[in-house]
Amino acid sequence: MGSKVSSKMAAPAVRPHTPLIKFPNRQEAARPNAQEALKTLAVNFAPQNTAASAASPPQLLKAHVPLTPIPGTPDTLASIQLLTARYRRRPLAVEEMEYIQRGGPE
Repeated sequence: MGSKVSSKMAAPAVRPHTPLIKFPNRQEAARPNAQEALKTLAVNFAPQNTAASAASPPQLLKAHVPLTPIPGTPDTLASIQLLTARYRRRPLAVEEMEYIQRGGPE
């Protein structure tokens, strides 16, 4: 009685799997030589004037950009207190704080 599959219960035709993501074939790509890459980097970033570079620290390539706050409402004590227990940060025990401060097991 239960072993036969009725025609109403038959599964619809199954389509073959079509991948949504295609990755490039990396087997055929030439692998870079690490030694050649290091030599190229050393030549490109070598200081032009060794006497001047020894006296002063190396300059950064990019200028320092100050951090800008993300737009939106900032967190306040009231907004944090309104969070349900599910989303609140778990309070740390004194032993756990000491463990973190010391950097792990002794």
